[in-house]
Amino acid sequence: MATLDDLRRTALELPGSEERATTGGAAWFVRRKLYAWECPPWPSIPADIREIIATELVVGVKVADRLDALALVEMAPDVFLRTTTTWSEPKVAFRMARIDEDHLAELVTDAWRVQAPRYLRRRLDGTDQ
Repeated sequence: MATLDDLRRTALELPGSEERATTGGAAWFVRRKLYAWECPPWPSIPADIREIIATELVVGVKVADRLDALALVEMAPDVFLRTTTTWSEPKVAFRMARIDEDHLAELVTDAWRVQAPRYLRRRLDGTDQ
């Protein structure tokens, strides 16, 4: 089971990443662009999903496109939530208690890549010469 500390550790390793406190909890940005966040139980979220978010830690991450999010939900519907809000689309939300640390690191890094400028992606890949 992954924790918020695991997410923080992964995010700290990503160039230009910063954590900020928001009204909904912790959120991670790269060059002022949101890429991962704690999901709060906003009233606009469907009631069944809001109930899950109210009782356990749920994290949202940016994805490259909506099809990526749908594929993750189809692959593991017990881990990935079908919807939260329309804000920050495309994205996917997942239950932290049901994801392992390696998959969390992959999701966070991929989300960072979606938002990071090319020069930071090259720095991470070691090709910034």
